Amino acid sequence: MSDIDFSYDPEWLSTLSAPFMTNAFLAGLCIALAAGVMGYFTIARRSTFAAHALAHIGLPGATGAVLLGLPVSLGMGVFALGGALVIGALGKRVSEREIATGTVLAFATGLGLFFARLSSSASQQMQSILFGSILTITTDQIIGFAVFDVLLLALLAVIYRPLLFSSLDEQVAQAKGVPIGLMNVAFMAIMAGVITIAVPAVGTLLIFALVITPAATANILAGSPFKAMVIASVLCLLSIWLGLVLAAMFPAPPSFIIVTLSTLFWAIARAIASLKSR
Repeated sequence: MSDIDFSYDPEWLSTLSAPFMTNAFLAGLCIALAAGVMGYFTIARRSTFAAHALAHIGLPGATGAVLLGLPVSLGMGVFALGGALVIGALGKRVSEREIATGTVLAFATGLGLFFARLSSSASQQMQSILFGSILTITTDQIIGFAVFDVLLLALLAVIYRPLLFSSLDEQVAQAKGVPIGLMNVAFMAIMAGVITIAVPAVGTLLIFALVITPAATANILAGSPFKAMVIASVLCLLSIWLGLVLAAMFPAPPSFIIVTLSTLFWAIARAIASLKSR
């Protein structure tokens, strides 16, 4: 018999008012803002594989941090950033980025498993790293998320136009003098930060649910980049918050519900767009 019970919890309102739930809602707000904005650029730059790979590239950093007794997020952030810089530097074109991403990903995955084998505590942490645990987000982590969002918006305010131009039409942007290489590195570095703050919520295996899927849905619904970013952030936030509520009402892993809702929104948008096209 399974120990999983999805029966209705009549005390779900008191669960929602618990401090750990408040932290989860605040973390969801910070994550949704970053993931929604950068998700648009990820799709526009055809870098969904790179974004997904960065989460796995951070795996050896996370397991290595456990091995050394350091914060998991610190190790993951360092490795994700390092992998992002390597991919951004080596992959100046889409085809080159795919090759660089696959190479770095393969090495990082092997290294992560090696670190996990060296420490029993690292092996025990693998599940939370792979699948996330938004209900265990701490106040210090939320502060870190908020600081990252402020820095992200400030940086995007500076590089928004060249980053958007190089994302939509790389060849024309290069002809106009946009520093393509610098934009590649900047994009990958920012994505490493977004991945690092989103992984605690849904883990490395489900990161697409927050970064890619809401942005893909927004691209179906919106005609301009700015509107798509806003819609993507709102959909991401709605998936997280509604997922937390449903997880309290029907006790289940929040990550699973968040992923399901995000995918459901995308499927509905696709179905509506298909009906309209007919």
